[in-house]
Amino acid sequence: MFRNTKKSALFLQFVSLAVFVALVASLLSIPVAAATTLGAAAAQSGRYFGTAISNGKLGDSAYTTIAAREFNMVTPENEMKPDATEPNQNQFNFTAGDAVYNWAISHGMKVRGHTLAWHSQQPGWMQSMSGTTLRNAMINHINGVMAHYKGKLAYWDVVNEAFNEDGTRRNSNLQGTGNDWIEVAFKTARAADPSVKLCYNDYNIENATYAKTVAVKNMIQDFKNRGVPIDCVGLQTHFTGGSSLPSNFQTTLQNFAALGVDVALTEVDVTQASTTQYQGLTQACMNVSRCVGITVWGVRDSDSWRSSEAPLLFDGSGNKKAAYTSVINALNAAPPVGPTATPARTNTPAPSSNFLTNADMESGTTNWVVNGVGTLSSDTTQFHGGAHSVKITGRTSAWNGIGQNVAVSNFPTSGQNVTVSVWVRSQTGTPTAIATLRLTASTTTYVQLASAAVNSTGWTQLTATVPVSWSGTLTGVLFYVETAAGTDNIYIDDANLHR
Repeated sequence: MFRNTKKSALFLQFVSLAVFVALVASLLSIPVAAATTLGAAAAQSGRYFGTAISNGKLGDSAYTTIAAREFNMVTPENEMKPDATEPNQNQFNFTAGDAVYNWAISHGMKVRGHTLAWHSQQPGWMQSMSGTTLRNAMINHINGVMAHYKGKLAYWDVVNEAFNEDGTRRNSNLQGTGNDWIEVAFKTARAADPSVKLCYNDYNIENATYAKTVAVKNMIQDFKNRGVPIDCVGLQTHFTGGSSLPSNFQTTLQNFAALGVDVALTEVDVTQASTTQYQGLTQACMNVSRCVGITVWGVRDSDSWRSSEAPLLFDGSGNKKAAYTSVINALNAAPPVGPTATPARTNTPAPSSNFLTNADMESGTTNWVVNGVGTLSSDTTQFHGGAHSVKITGRTSAWNGIGQNVAVSNFPTSGQNVTVSVWVRSQTGTPTAIATLRLTASTTTYVQLASAAVNSTGWTQLTATVPVSWSGTLTGVLFYVETAAGTDNIYIDDANLHR
């Protein structure tokens, strides 16, 4: 009998492929077993579930057994606060902090530092300070502590609880050093450790419309606009002492995330461990992609700062409570992280990324150039934030100015918007300052981004969002600040240019 071997071979290949596809499909349809611990359940969606750990309880085997089994992130409860780490000025003590850190790392956990600058739990010597002396002490404290833990921590709560309930700044000794103390703390922290994520942390900022929440949101938006380094906001989520889960909690998380920062629930506890509220706060975090994790403030009810309210997921004997089940079910139901969950990298930066480097001028004139004629200098007598600005003198034409070349690979495509924010001050007079882009392609295009009259008595912000377009292949981008007249000496500081 004659056989068509070519057709037979093709048929067999087809059958083999069909069997393979069916096998893969059947494997993919097998449900993934639900994780049985909080940390493992959170990790499935790329998040963490953590707890506050006290060095004084590391000798309690029941405490450490639960903590080691259930969690994958640790926040030292008190051991990294200012009074613990610098009990005497310039004499740092990391014994307790290291004990918690080493325990966490030995159990495969990450660590969140808490906290560097706070009105509370300051050592006695710091409480008596004010003004420049306190400001310098704060900077020295941040540098000293962060140097010890450089490269070791996942997050730092740089500033803690700096706002009143009505949205005004808390009248603390740190606030008394100047309204810029928070941004100075963040800039100092970024210089001390470029790798760790820097966070602002506060309580009663869970309700989207509450004055305090709005004030913190506005501060973060301002920081992002001006290039002040901030990576995340921590919502303490203490639903105890009369507080409860607001109906707009997920909206709050989304509003913060939309500013280009991560969000985290950092000190969670709930009166009588309400299953409804625990499930609701967990689900809200799962529904917001930039909600990176949840930390409960203690292991067992007996470990809580509000133990009388029985606010945690384990009772005093270490037994799982009903709220534990509601939380782990919400964690297990979150979409898992897989190979397709991470988008392919492109040359388009995140909306909040600053195209400019040394944007706060704290590295002097590094990366800043003269557009045309003039001389640049780093100035420490006039500055908007931090301790430096960049000044230009010797200009001979209106288009001469302070500029920076922007990497073309980072720049958005033609037709998209860019947002600028830069603070400008004159040495004398009230000239009109102009923020401009020079785009080099098949032709050279100049785009005026923003302008305003500036003066010598204060700082003026130039800010706007405008579309930018050009013809041909973009080969060069120069951002610069000029004035309408050609001889004005000007300062710039805290520049930000982003998509």
